[in-house]
Amino acid sequence: MTRLLLVAGAAVMAAPVHAQTAADDYYDPEEMAAARKQLYAGHGAQVNSLILAEQFEWLNNDDDALAWEAQAWVGGDINKFWFKTEGEYSTDESTFEAAEWQFLYSRAIHAFWDIQAGIRLDPEPGPARQYGVVSLQGLAPYWFEIDAALFLSDRGDLSARLEAEYELRLTQRLILQPKIELDLAASDDVATGVFSGLNTLEAGVRLRYEIRREFAPYIGVLHESALGDARDAVKAAGGDASDTMLIAGLRFWY
Repeated sequence: MTRLLLVAGAAVMAAPVHAQTAADDYYDPEEMAAARKQLYAGHGAQVNSLILAEQFEWLNNDDDALAWEAQAWVGGDINKFWFKTEGEYSTDESTFEAAEWQFLYSRAIHAFWDIQAGIRLDPEPGPARQYGVVSLQGLAPYWFEIDAALFLSDRGDLSARLEAEYELRLTQRLILQPKIELDLAASDDVATGVFSGLNTLEAGVRLRYEIRREFAPYIGVLHESALGDARDAVKAAGGDASDTMLIAGLRFWY
């Protein structure tokens, strides 16, 4: 369903081009121009919007936590304003493990691809960071959903993130969704736990049941692993470098 929403939102419609038709031989040119303008307004000049909570879930890890990943957009066929957010809140510690907010301008460059640019704010858990963002989001061949982003922090540190997911429809209501996310960086930002090279790998699979298309509870398994220098830093601090957990959550959109 996500891919259908993204494709619908990214569809590029050409500007109206006047072609001579049989009706032009019988109706006044001004009346025909007004009719074509009204037709275009109803079939290509709308302002649409979408709110999608892709993940709102409970994580059964060492510290029970709530995690979220959501996005929203408003705009036309070509130009949109996007908002993205994700994070994790520890219910045991009553603290944010992570929180991220992105505000992006998006432009369709293909029927299946948008290029996006804007800012990212990480207020929690600290120290706070601000980033410039450039990303490419869309639908790859064989219906793989891709979101690839570059981030440049206010300290001059460059990092990147790649997300890929796929929806396998087992029945009309039962959908299996594998997803993988990889984070990497070009330099160290030790205060935020970021190190040069590969940092984290997150892989999971979620099985959801669409009670309605817009409302679907799900269960799944999620594996998180620190990599490279980030792994060494976690171990040095006495933490676990990898964790596999059960998840349960809700996906909804409007």
